[in-house]
Amino acid sequence: MSDNKFIPYGCQWIDEDDINAVVDVLRSDYLTTGPKVLEFEKKFADYTGAKYAVSISNGTAALHAACFAAGIKEGDEVITTPITFAASANAVLYQGAKPVFADIDERTYNIDPKEIEKNITNKTKAIIPVHFTGQPCDMDEIHKIAQKYNLMVIEDAAHALGAEYKGKRIGNLSDMTIFSFHPVKHITTGEGGMITTNNKELYEKLLLFRTHGITRKRELFENADEGLWFYDQLCLGYNYRMTDIQCALGLSQLKKSDKFLSRRREIAEIYNKAFKELDGVIVPFQKEDRNSSWHLYVVKFDLNTLSMSRRKIYDFLISQDIGVNVHYIPVYYLSHYKKLGYKKGICKNAEKLYEEIITLPLYPKMNDEDVEYVINAVKKVVL
Repeated sequence: MSDNKFIPYGCQWIDEDDINAVVDVLRSDYLTTGPKVLEFEKKFADYTGAKYAVSISNGTAALHAACFAAGIKEGDEVITTPITFAASANAVLYQGAKPVFADIDERTYNIDPKEIEKNITNKTKAIIPVHFTGQPCDMDEIHKIAQKYNLMVIEDAAHALGAEYKGKRIGNLSDMTIFSFHPVKHITTGEGGMITTNNKELYEKLLLFRTHGITRKRELFENADEGLWFYDQLCLGYNYRMTDIQCALGLSQLKKSDKFLSRRREIAEIYNKAFKELDGVIVPFQKEDRNSSWHLYVVKFDLNTLSMSRRKIYDFLISQDIGVNVHYIPVYYLSHYKKLGYKKGICKNAEKLYEEIITLPLYPKMNDEDVEYVINAVKKVVL
């Protein structure tokens, strides 16, 4: 077993290079928005293949900023999946719009394009597909729907840094793509996020929104004769900036991103080989034309063939010092969404999936002994 008694479901990997990068900034003239912010944005855009990248204080703020830039407003509807963290839908509420939940594909657990189209109305403004666990959604089909109905596509790629769809890295396929740098994600900045886009107009809106809606660009002033001290507020924005401290850490982590990604895929393959012949355990299905970044490893249990309930399986694994989790509770099950009028029965596939899944530990710092310990614990459940 691990040197640490408890194996969490996810964990950051910080080394001396990361620490030194942050210390260098602490000794510099800039702590908040400085040269490291621009450098991180440029390197991140290059990594994903996008033209522009905008750093944001966290992944939720990135979703909010993207919804603002997309022009989502009160009375609009935005289609997303219920199998996601609440932020994917909350960002729609922040703009006064209504999240509409479309059911998932039974195999991939990603949003089903056919279900998206069923839910489109004359109020629909955008689609927020979520690349659940790191496997890209069916983006060709989603883009066709978006073009047919003139909708914006905002990819929630909080799980999908480094993932590939038909040979292209996630981050340059849609109107906007958001990423998260929370410690359990592929790289971390403590808290932080990024939005990538190939659209200059959206890029400018995002920059404005993350800084109170304030600009110092003189060409945008009504009176260009004001002194150099002058700035103007063009819209109601937020303070969603990242710091040079965070971006220095992000730059250092980004250098190791491919190494982290490789280890995640290696662990997932070990799990797949160990579990695919076990009765009662269903390993994650992966489509051949895409390459997951494996943020999460989610197993489904065939509870009809097992003597234990999902709750008992979960409790047993926790008792073995394995930090399993469940991703996710369908968003509309949450109390706030119930108050808004959402009811069970909206997405049958998602609701059934929720009853059957458990997330096993998967992060680059896991060693082979940790992985084998998790496998043996799962085998105790089913054998």
